[in-house]
Amino acid sequence: MATDNGGNNTTSEPEMSDSLKTFGAVLKALRDEAGLTQEEFAPQVRYSAAYIAKIEQGRRFPPRDLIGRSEGVLGPTAARVLAAAARSLTRKAGLASWFRQWAGIEEEAVSLYAYESSVVPGLLQPEPYIREIFERRLPPLTEEQFENQVAARLARQQLLTERPNTTFSFIIEQALLERRFGGVDVTKALYDHLLEQGCHRNVEIQVMPLRQEDHSGFEGPMYLAETADNRWVGYVEAHDASMLITDPKSVSAMLQRYGKMRSQALGRQATTSLIEQMRGAL
Repeated sequence: MATDNGGNNTTSEPEMSDSLKTFGAVLKALRDEAGLTQEEFAPQVRYSAAYIAKIEQGRRFPPRDLIGRSEGVLGPTAARVLAAAARSLTRKAGLASWFRQWAGIEEEAVSLYAYESSVVPGLLQPEPYIREIFERRLPPLTEEQFENQVAARLARQQLLTERPNTTFSFIIEQALLERRFGGVDVTKALYDHLLEQGCHRNVEIQVMPLRQEDHSGFEGPMYLAETADNRWVGYVEAHDASMLITDPKSVSAMLQRYGKMRSQALGRQATTSLIEQMRGAL
């Protein structure tokens, strides 16, 4: 087993992103040049003024469609400038130091597997769910830390659509969906999001039933990634520490466990039916 450089670092302090600040400053300059206030600009690009303010402050990762929507408001030249600024953005901004190595592997993986028993995998969390998680972090986050971490997690989720040739497989314990973490509205958003993401042909979501006598996931959550050169690596984390697993025998054992769990969990169609049924019961 190999521990990443941040594996023994128990801090979850995110780094500020100069690229996010730069993008925000460029957007503000272009908006000012067009003679528009945030309150005037925001509805024209179909976002709230508060959301635009956070992007300009470098506290939110800009959504993918912001540049396209801005072109009709700021003009094609401004849109090209924004696109150039966007190319310098890093989705790792705001990620905890102990997580960054795995985040880099995620971005290049040709296959990515995840099993979770404590929280819905980050790549599948809708924004309301993400915010509820970070609201409960201890010690509490500052407002700036909070927004940076939310933005970073939302940015990571673009992998699901940006990498259509990557196979994503998720196994989630049914108990996580039954818990109603964050309340009914957050749970409804979670169900809707899972149903939406499960429609992508490269994304498979399976629920592990509450009652499953033959369950191979008793050793806890785990992540597996197949690299571009077709090597597999594993990843586990707990309490703001992580471990990157590269030993072939250890990774092979993880792959065997994951394969067994895929056969024990509900299939794709049965999972969709269960989530739809749970949503209807809210």
